[in-house]
Amino acid sequence: MNGESQVIFDRNAVEFVTVAAEFCAFLERAEGMKQETFVNTMLKILPLLYIKASMLPEIEQIGEEELESYVTEETYTILRINLADILAEKDDYLEVFLPEMAYSDTPIKKNISEDLADIYQDIKDFVFVFRLGLNETMNDALYICKENFGRLWGQKLVNTLRALHDVKYNQATDQDDDYHYADDDHDNYH
Repeated sequence: MNGESQVIFDRNAVEFVTVAAEFCAFLERAEGMKQETFVNTMLKILPLLYIKASMLPEIEQIGEEELESYVTEETYTILRINLADILAEKDDYLEVFLPEMAYSDTPIKKNISEDLADIYQDIKDFVFVFRLGLNETMNDALYICKENFGRLWGQKLVNTLRALHDVKYNQATDQDDDYHYADDDHDNYH
C-alpha cells in the first residue's frame, strides 16, 4: 500500500465517512417525517458534517480515471421532492452569498430542499465509492469530496444551516408576535 492511500485510514477521514454516511441515510429515510423532527436533526447533523469535512487531512489524487457516480437524476429528484414536501412553505429562503447578488437589485430565492439534495449528491457519490473498499478509488473519492467541500457544498451547507435555523427559531418569534404583553407587565421590565 503506498503512503498516499494511508490517508483514507486517518481518524479524521474515518470520522468524516461515518458522519457522511449518517447524513445520507437520514435524508433517505426522511420521507413523511414531521418538519420539526427533520429540522431539529438537520441542525445537528449539518454542523457535524461541516466540522468533520474541515478536519480532513491533506490528500493528493492518485488515479486519472473519473470515479463512478451513484446518484442518478431520478434519485436526486425524488429526494428533493421529498424534502420539499417536509419543509413545505419553509423551503424557500433568500440567498446572500452568491456572486450574482453583488449585481442584483432583487434577492435571489433558493430552496433548502435543493441545497440539501445537492450536498447529498456529492456526499452519496463519495460514500458509494468509499464503500467499494479499493484504496486508490477511496483515496480519490476523499480527494474529490474535500475539493468539492471547499468549492461547492461547504458554502451550500452553511447557507442551508442558516435557513434551517431561521425555520426553527423564527417560528417561535412568529408566535410571540401574536402575544401582547399587558402594559403593567411591560413597565416592570424598565
